[in-house]
Amino acid sequence: MARTMKKCLQSSLKIVNSVIASLGIAMIFYGLWMVRVWGRDVCDDCDAHHHDQDLKTTLPWFIHAFLGIGIALCGIACLGHFAAKTANIHCLSCYSIIIFILILLDTAMIADVLLNSNWEKDLPDDPSGRFDDFKKFVQDNIHICQWVALLIFLSQGCSMLIATIIRTLAEDEKYYQSHHDEEQVEGDHHHPPRMPLLNQPANSQVFPAYVIGEPQLFYHCPEDWKVFDQLGTGN
Repeated sequence: MARTMKKCLQSSLKIVNSVIASLGIAMIFYGLWMVRVWGRDVCDDCDAHHHDQDLKTTLPWFIHAFLGIGIALCGIACLGHFAAKTANIHCLSCYSIIIFILILLDTAMIADVLLNSNWEKDLPDDPSGRFDDFKKFVQDNIHICQWVALLIFLSQGCSMLIATIIRTLAEDEKYYQSHHDEEQVEGDHHHPPRMPLLNQPANSQVFPAYVIGEPQLFYHCPEDWKVFDQLGTGN
């Protein structure tokens, strides 16, 4: 029963973890698209003399943030998939800690946006203009973005909860297995294995061997028969 429940929890962790992986892949693709558009805009605005110098400039912070967060989420998803497949205690612990830190960061970011009306001033300027485009897209599709954010937040919480349960089951299974092995070793130490063909008990009863030889034929004389008849009539 415990093994079946553990398998179901591992499958559930893989499914919930796929939401985080999907978010990371989407952010990477969107970041690559922004890099392509930003490079095209830079090439259109500059002449051939400054083209090489513009290529050496770094990407805007918003594109860096999108790519970095997407790669980090994909790495976390890979760790979660490996932890769910192997049910390794150390991998599950590391995955749970990372997800917990990620939930804290999400909560702090949401609280700052909701409570601080001037949160945009805390961010540096974005020369690419993609931050304003992204903010406009979120404002135009606020209901969809709210449901997506809620789904991501719930998937992170469920991932941490399921990983903690699997880790507890794995620790209990490891404890019972080690305890059973210790009992088996102690039992073998006090009661060595029996080898009846090699070690016979000292108080065992030894039966004599019987040798069957050739059958012997007995011939009775007539006088013997007379004696038998007298004994029979006497009784």
